[in-house]
Amino acid sequence: MRSFRFTVSVVLFLLSPAAFTRSEAHTMDAPKTAEPKSGAQVSFETMKTLAGEWEGPVAVAEMPEMSGGKPFHVSMRVTSRGNTLVHELQEAGTPLDPTKYDHPVTMLYVDGDRLNLVHYCDAGNRPHMTGKMSPDGKTVEFEFADISGSMQHGHMHHAVFTLIDASHHTEDWTFIMGADKPVHAHFDLRRTN
Repeated sequence: MRSFRFTVSVVLFLLSPAAFTRSEAHTMDAPKTAEPKSGAQVSFETMKTLAGEWEGPVAVAEMPEMSGGKPFHVSMRVTSRGNTLVHELQEAGTPLDPTKYDHPVTMLYVDGDRLNLVHYCDAGNRPHMTGKMSPDGKTVEFEFADISGSMQHGHMHHAVFTLIDASHHTEDWTFIMGADKPVHAHFDLRRTN
């Protein structure tokens, strides 16, 4: 019986917060070797620097009537303990009313050695793209990988983010209309906060 009590005491001590803290402190003192970041991780870290609020005009080459109108607002925030970047787009000054206004949401994340982008489109589908950073570290380009949902109303097919400086970046999005007709939208965005 005495050995049982001793065993229980040792187990309870090892599970106590004081023991955990000592154990944790010991491992924190051990030298850590940083593993080199993959290209996808470096690209994602670059994309996360865009977190904030942005506004600017859009130019649509195939539809000049859409160019020069109201500016667009882009909100980007890092979430999920730094594992996801959320990108939200809407016409500046419009309420968040999905029954009247477009408000696509895009999620960026790293999975293994790939930087992924999933665009939750107002066309009712979810294109998935994978991205790579340019050698100069200023552009991240996303190529179409696959899609979920109907392509009846077209789908987003390509995206390019170009960092000009900490307060200025551009986004180029290519939407494919019904008969494989591409529509290119160029957003020239300035940081508002």
